[in-house]
Amino acid sequence: MLKIAPSVLAADFARLGKEAESIRLAGADMIHFDVMDGLFVPNLSLGFPVLESLRRATTLPIDVHLMIERPIRYVGDFCTAGADHVTLHMEADTVEANLDALEKIRAMGKTAGIALKPATPAEAAEPFLKLCDMILVMTVEPGFGAQRFMEHTLPKISALRQRLDEVNPGCDIEVDGGINAGTAVMARNAGANVLVTGSFIFSSPDRAAAIAALRG
Repeated sequence: MLKIAPSVLAADFARLGKEAESIRLAGADMIHFDVMDGLFVPNLSLGFPVLESLRRATTLPIDVHLMIERPIRYVGDFCTAGADHVTLHMEADTVEANLDALEKIRAMGKTAGIALKPATPAEAAEPFLKLCDMILVMTVEPGFGAQRFMEHTLPKISALRQRLDEVNPGCDIEVDGGINAGTAVMARNAGANVLVTGSFIFSSPDRAAAIAALRG
């Protein structure tokens, strides 16, 4: 099933609760919540207090994307703060630590995922595939919004979908970066079924129409 996950990084933070309700009414399936530490990526972004506030303001599932070093330190706290799903970057720690982090997320009753930067090959995700409910393929470099979709990531999406169909067919593939009505078609055709986008939805005068356009 195709799912649309608007990124609240593009929302108006002065009215975050109303923004969350707006995208729910427009047909969003979940909320994408980006966390940046200024180390793994150059920027800083959202943390526990904002997540706790957002959790109180919406019934939509919250998909937390950790762009932070050594995510195992904080995955439990994000689960407690209101995440329904937590994705961590495989490049942010050792394989062993990331496997432990995924186990911890699942032990807390949440779904778990691993993210790959554009330059990270599909094969690098192999140790994590059976523990993941979702694989996030970054279609831009993590840490900045409004970047151009990287078409060279499409074969990686297809390769992951083929491998997941063999070992974990229920696992979703999420894409994040440069997603609009046109690139959504390419991502869907490659095998992605969860689409993250920020400004395409939040800057639209008709958010329901924008979400419908992503669904195709």
